[in-house]
Amino acid sequence: MNTTTTYELAELQKEARMGAEGSETTARRVPVIDLSNFEARRAEITEQLWDAAVNVGFFQLANHGVPLAKAREAFAMSEKFFALPKEVKAQYPLSRNSGWESLAQVRPSTGVPDQKESYQITRPRMAGLYPSEAELPDFKRTMLDFEQTTWAVGMQVLSCFADKLGFDRDFFTRAHDPASDNYQSTLRLLHYYGIPADIQDKLDYVRGGAHTDFNCLTLLFQREGQGGLQVCPGKEFEAQEWTSVPPREELITCNIGDMLMRWSDDRLLSNFHRVRNPQPGEYMGARYSIAFFCQANTDILIESREGKYPPITAGDYLAQRVKANYNKKY
Repeated sequence: MNTTTTYELAELQKEARMGAEGSETTARRVPVIDLSNFEARRAEITEQLWDAAVNVGFFQLANHGVPLAKAREAFAMSEKFFALPKEVKAQYPLSRNSGWESLAQVRPSTGVPDQKESYQITRPRMAGLYPSEAELPDFKRTMLDFEQTTWAVGMQVLSCFADKLGFDRDFFTRAHDPASDNYQSTLRLLHYYGIPADIQDKLDYVRGGAHTDFNCLTLLFQREGQGGLQVCPGKEFEAQEWTSVPPREELITCNIGDMLMRWSDDRLLSNFHRVRNPQPGEYMGARYSIAFFCQANTDILIESREGKYPPITAGDYLAQRVKANYNKKY
């Protein structure tokens, strides 16, 4: 656990205290919310989303409109990307929250690298960062199509929160405008490395350190049989009682991020989550997931009604959070 570094942002100070193993509880569940017939059921769905966001900070979406075949295609393409030789992936290095990294993310909660590699797509920042058609045919088209499909679901959910927070319904859609050069929402492909046989009985508890997300809303796709995601829901986070979220490929697992918590004057919870290592007898192979981060455009001012936090642009806020994780210039 990192006990020496201090941070300007309160969110990072809190995260730095979350490095203990804690305990696991089965007493809590992450709510599943059905989005079918969305417009006809908007009022009902809005209340369900609000209740989950206020009391848990996590929820899962069913009947969300992203075809399962499209999600499986995105996972297949992600696996092909990570299977490329390291020297090929290294041509597309992480820069301004876009591109490829391996073992580079160090969470304030742990002080050691997450055991993974990732590739991030932020549309306006991708010049020279897509693999070529010769290296990976149809990668760019597949991923941008999946990104836009997922964006639409995120905006549906955020429109419900806009209603409850007293903003106009399209407030967050405008704040995440993909046509703007200031767009900074990100699709992140994740590959947690398989566990070598010679260390499977010597594992630490964590594959990906405890953290809150930087953004407004995260939409996470998981693969069947590749578990490990744990959440620490509710307001008593320092007790570090973790709840596992079994991977179900037909559901999208969502959580509130710190941007939206600020916008809501802390009414909506941005809670901790992590990826634990597999336990003896569990699947020890590679773990793949895909996350879409709804991150307000860089020029958007995060300013709440009650003013609990000082105003800050989404660009400046994200830059501070990324710098704390990668220990280098944003």
